[in-house]
Amino acid sequence: MTTTTAARKIAVQGVTKKFSLGREQFVALDDVSLSIAENEFVTVVGPSGCGKSTLLNILAGLETPTGGSALVDGAPVSGPGPERGVIFQQYALFPWLTVRKNVEFGLKIAGVPARERRARAEHFIDVVGLTEFADALPKTLSGGMRQRCAIARAYAVNPAILLMDEPFGALDALTRVKLQEQLLAAWDKEKRTVLFITHDVDEAVFLANRVIVMAARPGRVFEEVEVGLPYPRTEEVRLSPEFTATRNRVWNAVYHQ
Repeated sequence: MTTTTAARKIAVQGVTKKFSLGREQFVALDDVSLSIAENEFVTVVGPSGCGKSTLLNILAGLETPTGGSALVDGAPVSGPGPERGVIFQQYALFPWLTVRKNVEFGLKIAGVPARERRARAEHFIDVVGLTEFADALPKTLSGGMRQRCAIARAYAVNPAILLMDEPFGALDALTRVKLQEQLLAAWDKEKRTVLFITHDVDEAVFLANRVIVMAARPGRVFEEVEVGLPYPRTEEVRLSPEFTATRNRVWNAVYHQ
């Protein structure tokens, strides 16, 4: 998806990030530029050490770039904000709260009235398929169900942007595939701008409108690959020659830089 200046939801412009290691500096990102359109689903894939998570943390407002700028709706990112929901590999649920109360938590902090909190929480619990477990504690849920709860909690506060850092990385292959499909179903219903970090090439292609391939040492954009596969992304799409061709192109870009 080609984005014009007016259509950009996220714009990263010449971002460099350096970390001090004793007397030396490690360059995590070097002159990274990219843009993401409103409601676009973009995945970022690349080898370890290519700066994927650093890029996401800058957009989340958890890290400050050494040079360049990160913009959301044309305004510089200066810290965390309610328009950006962040989901990490670790579920970060409150173990003493039920699924419903976990999903309501951000709304409660924001001062949303109890009745509206309940309605919004139940809507997003339904979106991620956890209605039957709304009163369950996290310890009684599988890893995949806990991650769905985390996704529902992020959606509930109505962020325009979802920043997802390998959210399915710790899950088994079958659960991972199911959650990919459920995430896309939720995205289709609720439409958000999504930046999704992964180390899995198949996952990157299956989810995205566009895959950004990064190279390491220093971290930089190596290639952008448009994914011309139709939505909804089904098992039939995953097994299609078109998927295989796109997957092979991304794989070659990642592993033969």
